[in-house]
Amino acid sequence: MNQEPIRERRGWAYTAAILGAFLIVGAMVLVMRHYSQTPVLGAARAAERARALAEIRATEADVLNNVAWINQSNGIVRLRIEDAMRLAEKEWANPAQARSNLVSRAEKANPPPPKPPPSPFE
Repeated sequence: MNQEPIRERRGWAYTAAILGAFLIVGAMVLVMRHYSQTPVLGAARAAERARALAEIRATEADVLNNVAWINQSNGIVRLRIEDAMRLAEKEWANPAQARSNLVSRAEKANPPPPKPPPSPFE
């Protein structure tokens, strides 16, 4: 009996079995990596922050470039930057009058708080 073809077949069988085992393990690794991937950390938070920044910038642009009432009962108005600069140049041609006007407007916009009630312990 010739044992050479049996040994050769046995060697190919072992090689095929080892190669098959490696391929099965590799396929299992790929499947597990696919099913166990986590989402990118902070992706939702980054999108939320980008939306908030866009909203803030839109609001800032609106505030800087449009006229609106701040407090209509006190007559306080928000002006555009260009209009406010022209008004300031015109007013500050006479510094003493502009300073007194500025102080009176600041007092009008920010009235002093009411006096606290008297303490019952005094």
